[in-house]
Amino acid sequence: MRQRTRATAGAVLVTTALTGCMQDLGDGAVSRFLTTEPAATSETRVAAPVPSDASPVISALSSRSSVLTAGSPYDQVAAGVLAADARVAEAELHVAKLRAEAASKNWLPTLSPRISLTSLGDFVADLVVNQVLFDNGRKKAERDLAKADVELAAVALSESSNDRVYDGLVLYLQAEEGRAAADLYAQALKDMGHFEWVMDERVKGGVSDFSDLNVIRQKIADLRSRDSAAREKTTRALGELNAMSATSLSDLRGLRSMGTTPETMSLSVLRAMVERDQQLAQARIARAQHLPGLSVGGSIRNDGENIAVTGGSDVGLGLGTMASLDAIEATKVTADRKVTEARDIAQRAIEADQREIAALNRQAEEAAALTRQAKQNLDLFQRQYEGGARQVMDVVGVYETFLRALEKELDLKFRAARAELDAAKRLGILADGARI
Repeated sequence: MRQRTRATAGAVLVTTALTGCMQDLGDGAVSRFLTTEPAATSETRVAAPVPSDASPVISALSSRSSVLTAGSPYDQVAAGVLAADARVAEAELHVAKLRAEAASKNWLPTLSPRISLTSLGDFVADLVVNQVLFDNGRKKAERDLAKADVELAAVALSESSNDRVYDGLVLYLQAEEGRAAADLYAQALKDMGHFEWVMDERVKGGVSDFSDLNVIRQKIADLRSRDSAAREKTTRALGELNAMSATSLSDLRGLRSMGTTPETMSLSVLRAMVERDQQLAQARIARAQHLPGLSVGGSIRNDGENIAVTGGSDVGLGLGTMASLDAIEATKVTADRKVTEARDIAQRAIEADQREIAALNRQAEEAAALTRQAKQNLDLFQRQYEGGARQVMDVVGVYETFLRALEKELDLKFRAARAELDAAKRLGILADGARI
């Protein structure tokens, strides 16, 4: 037993020593080569992979600040829905990090048992030690691929969190719009109820025709229908919002404009960059499979008698090798072009979002001005009616014009708020990076 243990340890030490004695072979080298200490000493050692600096992609995601104003209703909605998130993307990121950690050790020798049955019916057990010395950069590309997988999972986590906050805020806007519309129609029903009373009294006195009273009552029924739809919209939106939040958000009211949008890269561009890194790593792995490599291995049998250290190369050349290598190089060009395309698409979308927000805000201001003019006309008709120069139905018609102006102003106001949400979602700045 002691002899087998010594023999096994010897095989491992031989292969590791051969790994450390190799000279730098460029990107194709798998092992971590000897590092020279200061001049005062000549001691050398085989160094493990030195952890690289934090990924620039993950650093960029972590440093993203939310555009939502702290303490605002928007911010409270974001906190509530994120607290209740199932965090599936976070679990996937954890799995990717574990795989990357495993891949970071792929430069070390591998140990594997080998058991066979001889023709005499005896079992022969070998312990095989193998160390890849030169593989045209395949092991390094595998580590880069695992790192890119982690970055892609981080981007997916950021996208998932921003999408969840966006969904919550859309529901909040729907609830707010429904409540604002319900308040508007409640006041309209009160005003139209007064007109109905006046017309009813005029009909009883024989001054007005009964058909005018029926018209007003029909308008009131239509207002009640719209008021009911607005309240149902609020109830449905609040129900969904509270279902996806850790706390009740029913008491939140009001809109709050977002802060200044920072200069940041769109999440779609970050995803394209990470996917490019993945494709480049996969291309280097595919390229290495077509080129010769060098490895050293040793084995020890269960009887402890044989230790063999062998070296060799694995050449995978064929008639189509050059075409395959050309296809791999073309893959790199395609990956770079996809990033350029993603940048162009994102930039166009950002410009379109900004122009849409500006247009909707301008239209909302114009609608507010038209609403004020409609209110002035209504007041004028009201005074003329009280002076006997106008009929009740004249005032009702002007009031309907005023009500339509209020509805349009309300619609544009919430469309502008929704456009701001869409723009922030595209950039991925609805959720704070540190909070994610």
